[in-house]
Amino acid sequence: MASDNILLGISAYYHDSAAALLRNGEIVAAASEERFTRKKGDPEFPTQAVAYCLAEAGVGMDQVTAVGFYDKPILKFERILESYLSVAPRGFRQFLMAGPLWVKDKLWIDRNLRKSLGGYEGDLCYAEHHESHAASAFFPSPFQEAAILTMDGVGEWATSSFGVGRGSDIQLVREMHWPDSIGLLYSAFTYYTGFKINSGEYKVMGLAPYGEPKFVKLIYDHLIDLREDGSFRLNQDYFGYLDSLKMTNEKFNELFGGPPREPESKLTQREMDLARSVQDVCEEIMLRMARSVHRETGMENLCMAGGVALNCVGNGRLLREGPFKRLWIQPAAGDAGGSLGVAQLMWHRRFAGPRTANGGKDGMKGAYLGPSFKPDEIKSYLDEVGAKYHEPDRATRLTQVAQLLADGKIIGWFNGRMEFGPRSLGARSILGDPRSPAMQSQMNIKIKFREGFRPFAPSVLRERVADYFELDTDSPYMLLVAPVKQERCIAMNEDQSKLWGIEQLNVPRSDIPAVTHIDYSARVQTVTREVNADYYDLISEFDRITGCPVLVNTSFNVRGEPIVCTPRDAHTCFMRTHIDTLVLGPYVLHKDEQEEWTETEDWRWKFQLD
Repeated sequence: MASDNILLGISAYYHDSAAALLRNGEIVAAASEERFTRKKGDPEFPTQAVAYCLAEAGVGMDQVTAVGFYDKPILKFERILESYLSVAPRGFRQFLMAGPLWVKDKLWIDRNLRKSLGGYEGDLCYAEHHESHAASAFFPSPFQEAAILTMDGVGEWATSSFGVGRGSDIQLVREMHWPDSIGLLYSAFTYYTGFKINSGEYKVMGLAPYGEPKFVKLIYDHLIDLREDGSFRLNQDYFGYLDSLKMTNEKFNELFGGPPREPESKLTQREMDLARSVQDVCEEIMLRMARSVHRETGMENLCMAGGVALNCVGNGRLLREGPFKRLWIQPAAGDAGGSLGVAQLMWHRRFAGPRTANGGKDGMKGAYLGPSFKPDEIKSYLDEVGAKYHEPDRATRLTQVAQLLADGKIIGWFNGRMEFGPRSLGARSILGDPRSPAMQSQMNIKIKFREGFRPFAPSVLRERVADYFELDTDSPYMLLVAPVKQERCIAMNEDQSKLWGIEQLNVPRSDIPAVTHIDYSARVQTVTREVNADYYDLISEFDRITGCPVLVNTSFNVRGEPIVCTPRDAHTCFMRTHIDTLVLGPYVLHKDEQEEWTETEDWRWKFQLD
């Protein structure tokens, strides 16, 4: 009997390192390193993510058929070196910082990968960055054929690409190259509005509806030459990423009326208007790119990946206004998903493995590809820390939790395998009642410890989504924004309509105000019993009690930390915040029954690499 084909994909050394494992072409496991190390966006080699993937598959490194890396470091170094030379002597400080790291580690990637994998001696494969994104977009999709669009900051040279996927093959047709990048344009405004690059882009997107598009004309007049097909040139006179350690420069500051906002300082209307303006411009670029891809491919389906594909507002517009009938977006669209993409490229190209689109269902298993924990493992931890807990049967547990939600309580929900990608999808989630006008601010301030303007997403039963939102398609990965149904919206009165910017935050917009953003939109997750039975049944029980088949769903973490991975992570977050009840697998913990919390020594659940 032939042995299994075990393929391990890795992304590392830039940001959001991750590992993914396939067995005979099937996705077995995938996880980001940050979840284990608790370092947000951890760029280091994903030692624990690799160890987890191997453990989940029940194999050792000696059984791995081949290892793939998600980009080609030599090509990336070529681009970086040419960029420095093109602006020399400016940029010398950048080169002094980056050069030694490349000489020490990244140019010796083959040696370092083998060493980090415990002396692995098998095959090593490399894919180009946007090939990895494209593979992660198409191969797990439900489509037999589709157009592919990838958009991010930069890979080796490419910043965006499009191509076609058919059966078990993908072909990239065209690329845009550095330094012209939709991702870097958005990141420049992320930096300028005082947020952190590679993680604060969500904040810019959430802030945008509070502003007006006052700077759109300035952007088009000075920063970008946008063509009808979605290609563009950025005016590098206004950006700093080629020759300094900053995204923008003094000329950018002069154009937009002052220096960048200091992080954590008070937000002003200027930041809101800047956010709205860059969001509008990026949506226009996405629409033009998609229309161009449709014209050139003639396809009805579009698959997307790359960090820009996490812009769910733009994705919603593509679905509503774009030329494609169907849209599928890789839930781990950022660099973490590159680990999955390179593994799939190896399966289909190097090993000529077959691919079947599964009856209209994708191959991501709901993105539930991370660790799960057995009841005895959870119980052992709870007993170790002296937690007070209950163990009701499943039906009782669901009814009790649904009733607590209906009573306005906030629930930490830890159930099954952890999600792969940046969204919590009902496995590592904090839940609340969407009907509560106070729920958004309460969760933001008392639970998440984050900016009050940031919106929350609704999880809704798939068969009821069209009752609440202008959407009647699957959205399992919370990557589409849709308007709330007009009949559910609440118009502002005369006094409320005079409010401006952040003053509008606490004005109820619909009969599910906790998940309705100020522009009457919501980032929707549809839930099916087939993919997540426990979460689906919880929402169904909440619907039975309240008549509302929707829950507030936000990621189980506090600001600045990765989403929880282990029972200890979840319990620690529960005890440090104002979460009322924690559901850890079959166990239920109520805050008012717990002893006073005292911080203990740092502890990590480590997966060991054999």
